[in-house]
Formats: sequence, structure tokens, C-alpha cells
Amino acid sequence: MGASASMTLVHPDRAHARAMIVRCVAEIERLESVFSLYRPDSALSRLNLTGALDNPPNELVELLAFGLSLAQASHGAFDPTVQPLLRLYLEHFSAAGASPAGPSAQAIAEARQRVGFADVDVDANRIRLGRRGAAITLNGVAQGFVTDRVADLLLANGFGNVLIDLGEGRALGHRPDGGAWRAAVANPADPSRTLFDLQLGNAHGLRPALATSGGYGTRFGPDPLVHHLLNPGTGRSANHYASVSVTAPRATLADGLSTTLSIMPPAHRDTLLARYPSARAWFVDSAGRVSGPDHARTART
Repeated sequence: MGASASMTLVHPDRAHARAMIVRCVAEIERLESVFSLYRPDSALSRLNLTGALDNPPNELVELLAFGLSLAQASHGAFDPTVQPLLRLYLEHFSAAGASPAGPSAQAIAEARQRVGFADVDVDANRIRLGRRGAAITLNGVAQGFVTDRVADLLLANGFGNVLIDLGEGRALGHRPDGGAWRAAVANPADPSRTLFDLQLGNAHGLRPALATSGGYGTRFGPDPLVHHLLNPGTGRSANHYASVSVTAPRATLADGLSTTLSIMPPAHRDTLLARYPSARAWFVDSAGRVSGPDHARTART
């Protein structure tokens, strides 16, 4: 789904570990056939094309239901039906001589008429998009979901020491030297540099999963303030923070919350986080200052 991927497996049987990597890659490819917007034959692409999908894959039902619950909890800051707006921006910036400010107010208003999570019906037998021209994206949670599925597969097959990065991070156990796995959070001003890092793992006191969202990840044009983190209520990019990082027991939740917290007004973030007490969030402002559960500090390189 457009992200670089890596897995580190610690196991005494190299042949078994290699075989499991092959199984994990096959599972990733299977889930891409469900969630990918780049594959015209994926379940999600077929849903968007026709507005309805009978007998949807269980994974699509599960993740869309989670996305809709997060939309309700965030009062629409997270909205799986934001795809018409994303499509508008992609089409705008694909045209020659496109305004660097983005689409016109009229074009945004028209696209927003096709956005609205409350009009989506989902159950095990059928998914239906209630608005004409509506379309779904699960890019704000799908990488975390795939990460969790791979972690579950490895756990079920005897792998207790693993570090997974499939766009979002998930760790089990520890490194070969017995130390905790560590994950770096990039400096939004220079993503080649580390802003801070966290210990990951499923042992007591560690954080199993980490997700980071920031506008620097996907910019549409030359203006760094015009990017993929679109507020469904305004149709414009949200720029409350340079980045948001979230840890949680599972990568699906961390992924969804990092996206949501990037978009919703800062005054509402504590109310949302109170609904998910197992999650922790770190916020990076435009000056590189970090605020989070443990500290506030200045960016380092």
C-alpha cells in the first residue's frame, strides 16, 4: 500500500524463519487485494466503483466497522469516506499549471457533498455507500491492520521475538542481545534525522505498537502545508502539528489515532484519548518541540 516494509525475526531455526517470511509476504499481498486503492480488482476498489459490495471479505467488514466507530468517536475528524476529497486533490495537482494552494473552494464544496460516514451501511453480508459518488479509503488504518495480522500470524507459529515495520511498527519480545526493540520517530523538518525514539515490545512497561502521521509524508504540491491529512469538515489540510505519534497495544488503533489526532482540533484531543486509555500520544509542533506523556522537549538530531 505504498509503504516500505521490513521484518526482523529472531529464531534458532533459519529455515523455519525464512518459510514464515514467505507466509507473511503472502498474507500481506492477500490483504492488499482487500484494501488497496491502487489495485482495480481489490475489494475496496470494487466497492468504490459500484457503491455496494455483497459478501465482502471479513477483513473489510472488520476494519471499516472500526473506522466508522473512530469516526463517531472523533465527530468526523476521521472519516473513511474522505476519498472523494483526496481524489480531488490528486486530480488537481496532476494538471499542468495547478494552483499550489489546491483546488478551488467550489470544487472542494462539491467534493464534500460526497463525504459522510453516517451514510455507510456495513454488515457481514453487504456494504453500501449511501451517497452518490461516495468512496472509501482505509489508508489511515490499513497499514496498522496488516501489521497486526502479520504479528498475530508470527505469534501463532512460535515467533516471540519480532520487529515489524509495515508502514506502522509492532514489536514482540526483544532483540537478540536481550535488549528492547527501539523505534525512531523522524524529525518532520528533516525525515532523514531522528527526533526521538521509543522502546517497543509486549513485555510489561513497554509499548507494543507505534504509528506516526505527518503532512510531510504525502505532500500534494510545492506548499508543505497542502498534504494528505485532510479535514473532512473543511476540505483543507490540517496543520495543527508537524507530526503525531501514538503507541497502543495494537497497530490498528495506533494508526487510526495518529491520523485522527493530526486532523481534529487540539482542544478535543484529550477527550478522544480518554476513550482509549491504553494509548499514548506525542505531538510535534512546527518548531520541533515534542509534548507527550512523559516530557516536553526540543527537537534533537
